[in-house]
Amino acid sequence: MLGYILRRIAMMIPTLIIISMISFIIIQLPPGDYLTSYAMQLRQMGENVDETEIASLRERYGLGQPVYVQYYKWVSGIILRGDWGQSMEWQKPVKDLIWERMALTVFLSLVSVMVSWFIAIPVGVFSATHQYSIPDYLFSAISFVGAGTPGFMIALVVMWIAMRKFGMNVGGLFSEEYILAPWSWAKFVDMLKHLWIPVIVIALESTAGSIRTTRANVLDELNKPYVETARAKGLKERKLIWKYPVRVAMNPFFSTVGWTLAGLISGQTLVAVVLSLQTNGPMMLRALTSQDMYLAGSFLFLLSTLTVIGTLISDILLAWIDPRIRLEG
Repeated sequence: MLGYILRRIAMMIPTLIIISMISFIIIQLPPGDYLTSYAMQLRQMGENVDETEIASLRERYGLGQPVYVQYYKWVSGIILRGDWGQSMEWQKPVKDLIWERMALTVFLSLVSVMVSWFIAIPVGVFSATHQYSIPDYLFSAISFVGAGTPGFMIALVVMWIAMRKFGMNVGGLFSEEYILAPWSWAKFVDMLKHLWIPVIVIALESTAGSIRTTRANVLDELNKPYVETARAKGLKERKLIWKYPVRVAMNPFFSTVGWTLAGLISGQTLVAVVLSLQTNGPMMLRALTSQDMYLAGSFLFLLSTLTVIGTLISDILLAWIDPRIRLEG
């Protein structure tokens, strides 16, 4: 196992290098750059554009140099100084902008994932062990509706119900007086009061698909010979179900850890925009649309890095939980 992990880590290094190159090239693909877009916006608003200032900023950010020179400056800054570059739009270091919202993004995503798993696994197992029963049909219908409805649509419906029926202001994660306030116990409690709506919206979409996946996988395992052998030996049905078929059916959950880690950054971007959440998702979308190359490139690189790390964790968990998986060959 140790040799396998070391080989995978060694493979991650060239993978991350290639990913960083692709991420930076993607940001450079659209015509123009941030300063060109910024100057165009000023002209559309009828304001004068100081060409000397634009040229100075272009020189400062190295926009007049070849792409490979800009890439080298960016990567060398990250490796040697921990400098992810300067956001042109926000005029702040990229790492400060990302980490300001990282705690909220991670907390919201982890809570949503845990809620989704705690609901999906028991419901999926129950549907599989009570196949074609009325509850099975009911859960299947709910999961199909949840899987087929976009997350931002669910967010709009929940917002309308909360505001129309309960008179609640559901935008954002904090009340107005706590948005810029330093962290305190009162601010944390206020966040918990606003947290339930984004958690429900984000968890509902993933829960629906997880129920279907769990049900299908458990059904595949229930009729296999090892289950019949366990029943023949007198093992209690509840213990048999949870110890063997359910354990194997958990493989898809562990295999999607890579996507889950990346989701901690993206944080359901469209849902976050609709609900006005102070997470990394809306900031990443804004950086991409405004061609803020250092901020957007850093987000893409972080997403890709977390996906690679998550894939490694998934492989290790799968090898640990499923004895049929072999590391050789």
